[in-house]
Formats: sequence, structure tokens, C-alpha cells
Amino acid sequence: MSPADRFAQLPALLSADRDLLRRGRWLTADCRIDIGNEPFFLGLRDGALATFDRGPKLMRSSVFAFRATDEGWTQYWKPIPEPGWHDLFALTKRGAASMDGDLRPLLQNLQYFKDLLALPRGKA
Repeated sequence: MSPADRFAQLPALLSADRDLLRRGRWLTADCRIDIGNEPFFLGLRDGALATFDRGPKLMRSSVFAFRATDEGWTQYWKPIPEPGWHDLFALTKRGAASMDGDLRPLLQNLQYFKDLLALPRGKA
């Protein structure tokens, strides 16, 4: 299963995680997550996925984007990631990921996004 296919399971994984939905209940944002060369657009409303679009969308706006290589996501999603692959900021420091845009929603809800993006961990 490719990293993008793994990430495509995110809506089901999030809807099953009641605690994460509760913790994100004040979050509303549109963001872009790139898994390798494939973009995903997440429309978060009150912590839940209102929209989840896979693939490029012409003129699609987002508040911020988090992009990582296939290798970065594969290593990050291991059940117990190695040091340097274990955290979103570790991926950026390693050069396997980048962030851009208005990072305020990401930083204000950092633990939510870390947990959200870690949901595919161990779902090989």
C-alpha cells in the first residue's frame, strides 16, 4: 500500500477517534497535506473532516500546507518511528518535510494535528 493510499484512510480513522474529535471541536481550517507528490485537501469543521479531497485541484486555497516525501511519511507512520522520523518538526529538520502558509492554526492546534497526521501509523 502506498503512503497516499494509507493516508486516504484518514476519514474513517478520524471518525473512529472520539477523543481526537472532542479535542479538535474548536478547530475550523482548510489545509493541504502532501503525501509525496499527491496533495490532499482537508476541510476541518469543528475538528471533523467536512471535506477530504485527493489529488490536485485547480485554484484550491488552503490556510497552510504540510508536505513530506513518501519516505518521510513511511518512516513517520512506523509503529515506533526512529529518532528524527518521530515528529512533524523532526521531519522538517531532516529535510523530508516542509510547511508553508499561515501556520497559526497549525501551531495553535499542534497536538491535534500531530495526532491527526499520526492516525495512519501502524495501519500498513
